[in-house]
Amino acid sequence: MTRIIFMGTPDFSAPVLRMLIEEGYEVPAVVTQPDRPVGRKRILTPPPVKEEALRLGLPVLQPEKLRGSTELDEIIALAPDLVVTAAYGQILPNELLDAPRLGCLNVHASLLPEYRGGAPIHQAIIDGCTETGVTIMYMAEKLDAGDIISQIRVPIGPDDDTGELFQRLSEAGTRLLKETLPSVVAGENDRIPQDHSRATFAGNIGREQEKIDWSMPAASVHNQIRGLRPWPGAFTEHEGKTMKIWRSETVPGRKGAEPGEVISVKGGAITVQAGDGHALRITELQPSGKKRMDAAGFLNGAGASLAEGVRFG
Repeated sequence: MTRIIFMGTPDFSAPVLRMLIEEGYEVPAVVTQPDRPVGRKRILTPPPVKEEALRLGLPVLQPEKLRGSTELDEIIALAPDLVVTAAYGQILPNELLDAPRLGCLNVHASLLPEYRGGAPIHQAIIDGCTETGVTIMYMAEKLDAGDIISQIRVPIGPDDDTGELFQRLSEAGTRLLKETLPSVVAGENDRIPQDHSRATFAGNIGREQEKIDWSMPAASVHNQIRGLRPWPGAFTEHEGKTMKIWRSETVPGRKGAEPGEVISVKGGAITVQAGDGHALRITELQPSGKKRMDAAGFLNGAGASLAEGVRFG
């Protein structure tokens, strides 16, 4: 029986772990990130992969930092045939990359060499892509630069958000790994070097990428909003406070209006001019310190004084 150490953290990864057990692979340990405080009350919460591993009765390791840890020594001592990672969240040290006889595989949510890095799903939507996918690859010392074994393409709809695409890519990646593993175990798989000259990068989302620049085209702002939904959320500024914008649609703008200017507060929505003559019709938002709400509720309550001519940003 093939022994596989599985390493992953978010919801994206849990179905992959479940598939390994269902397919009869031996998983002597699961490695995931430590429990983290979540929400306003900062409740210590286990990552989804830990919850799935415990449900399956599997041992769990949670090193804060893998390199140089006692957990790293434990993993290597387990003598796995293969290590499989899916959105684990840490770079694997060379001693682990070299340990399994069949190598280390990664389930990466892009069509490599496009979108190497930690936020490929967010970035594909932010960039307005109409297609992405999943790559099964050998891991190498350089980030997401290893040889490709297999890929599957997944379309992106014009109103898809990161949460929806996250789910579809998780399902596609699980199926692809299931189909790919037998050839890896048999030593009969493809091994295609990446064209590094075509590499693009999708680093973890930072605060500067969350702030809306109303001078951008309306379509770009709309893509930013859906690319950051349901986490971490795109925001603008209103009355000196941040306001997250959760749902929008592109509509015609108003001639002569300035980027960021509110041009309508009718029909249960707030329409804001963008930088290309078009506008964004905002239908769901979240004022600072409050819950998400539809724009109609905001205009009937805390935003009742919002009027045409106000500038966001």
